[in-house]
Amino acid sequence: MLDNKKKEDESAMVLKVFFPQSCNLAASGLLVGRWIPEHDSAVVLAVIHYPFIPSHVKRYIQQMASESRVKLSVLGSWSLPQDGEEGMESFLRDLGTIFPHQRWLQISRRLGHKGFTCRLLGCTPPPKEVKRSEDEEEENEEEKEKVIFVHYEQRKVMLSQLHPIQNGIPESKDGSLSELRQVFHTVSSSGPLFFMDKYDDGPLKSTHWQSEGREGSIIVELLKRASVPVCMLLRRILAVWTWICSMRVFEVFPLPFLWSKLSSCVQLSYRTQLLKTLSSHKPAENHTQFIRKANVFVSFLVDVGLGLLLASWLYRDNHISMIANMLVPAADHVAQELQDLLQWLMGAPAGLKMNRALDQVLGRFFLYHIHLWINYVHLLSPFMESILWYGGLSACLGLTFALSLLSDMVALLTFHIYCFYVYGARLYCLKIYGLSSLWRLFRGKKWNVLRQRVDSCSYDMDQLFIGTLLFTILLFLLPTTALYYLVFTLLRLVIVLFQGVIHLSLDFINSFPLFAMGLRVCRPYRLAEGVRFRVLSEEPGSALHLLMEINPLKSSAVVDTYRLPTYSCYPQHSWGALAKKLFVGELIYPWTHTSAKGHAAKAD
Repeated sequence: MLDNKKKEDESAMVLKVFFPQSCNLAASGLLVGRWIPEHDSAVVLAVIHYPFIPSHVKRYIQQMASESRVKLSVLGSWSLPQDGEEGMESFLRDLGTIFPHQRWLQISRRLGHKGFTCRLLGCTPPPKEVKRSEDEEEENEEEKEKVIFVHYEQRKVMLSQLHPIQNGIPESKDGSLSELRQVFHTVSSSGPLFFMDKYDDGPLKSTHWQSEGREGSIIVELLKRASVPVCMLLRRILAVWTWICSMRVFEVFPLPFLWSKLSSCVQLSYRTQLLKTLSSHKPAENHTQFIRKANVFVSFLVDVGLGLLLASWLYRDNHISMIANMLVPAADHVAQELQDLLQWLMGAPAGLKMNRALDQVLGRFFLYHIHLWINYVHLLSPFMESILWYGGLSACLGLTFALSLLSDMVALLTFHIYCFYVYGARLYCLKIYGLSSLWRLFRGKKWNVLRQRVDSCSYDMDQLFIGTLLFTILLFLLPTTALYYLVFTLLRLVIVLFQGVIHLSLDFINSFPLFAMGLRVCRPYRLAEGVRFRVLSEEPGSALHLLMEINPLKSSAVVDTYRLPTYSCYPQHSWGALAKKLFVGELIYPWTHTSAKGHAAKAD
């Protein structure tokens, strides 16, 4: 018996009542909320005012519980005596015999006092006529101090979403929710309970965060109504566009290969997939999906807005003609610089002694390519302004599409440098692998293709003689080839770096969660990482009162949680692997498009 009594006392010490600040000055009535028995807590959601009919209260609570799917009940009574309501407190206490309960909270407040007085009654309260002993009265006085009131702002908790705490304690493995998460879930799921305000003509009146009137915006309601026909029209347009793209004409080789390499086509496909998700008739299943859809919508609007600004600048003051007139002289200047570079390489660059014959062959070969490229640019020069004029219209589809088109134009205008890099890399790689194979021949080794390893092997004199001759030729020709390979690799890396900056900008615009960051700046309580408590009052004879404040989610956590999935344009290799490929002469494609980044896993 003593052990059971001790356990009951310990459980009473941890009883926490989460009380909304909007109900601090509510008229006397009944407390409606939810018990959380596993954590010995109670969440107060509203106060139903006197006068009322108990049968109406029961029916109303059952209706709200079925709509919100929260186990709502009458937690107890709330008393704020006014003039002429001297017997209200005893009347509300007697209501505990009407409503089924295991515990009954009898909370009262006096005007001019900050704290509340609370009595916790069990399911079988003692009769009134039985006189309590002094020990029982002392226990009741102690019981008042064991209740802790946690005041919270109901509107913020209702609209906020509690996120996992970064670098904190994870949720329990059995799937049970923590006390704080159950409190947030209870308040956010009790939306139907907050629809009744003082302007309703129903038989019941209540106090909660919307009791003075429902919070809403005419603009938001108009946008909701207009979004239905807009989404239907967008789905029709996307269906027609998808049908056109799936025609067999576009599946003829090499069109699929070209579509996969052009940044503008990849960006257009990515935007199409996002617009399909945005125009879907299925509502968001949870808070995360809603934020992601809002991020897609805001990102699309900002992208199109920036693209329209770019288009207005291009078509104002004849900027397109100025750019077109600058392209051909710029191409001639680059070609002249390349010719001077090749003439320098065909001589004695930096005093190095090169193989004269191979040097002349490679130099003339690359000079001929530059000559072909200059003729090609001059052939397109009359149409350059028209190409830029129609290409500038792509900015109306968004800044990202204009940047993708710029990346494709840079790739096409520098195609001759890419060819130089491929020629030099293939020739250099051939010599490196030839030298490594002949070096194994000198050591009596060979590469086993089937087992993918180096095995011992015996060679005759003719094989060793031919191997020595080839090794000597390749070794003395290697410096000349390596110099050409080094120069054109550096030129290629400069172009790759420029395209990499463009693709990183695309990735940033496509994936940055603008809506979530806007909430973090303007309404930080919407994205909650946790809570902190502050002592409000601790008066003698009354319970401890704490204020629960929301800790907003960190900006880095917001980006990591709500970043949109996008096609990857990041290097596929580490720096060590990239340096190895450059050393052996293998071709590198550091900025390639793959299916999706790792953030797509968070979408579900």
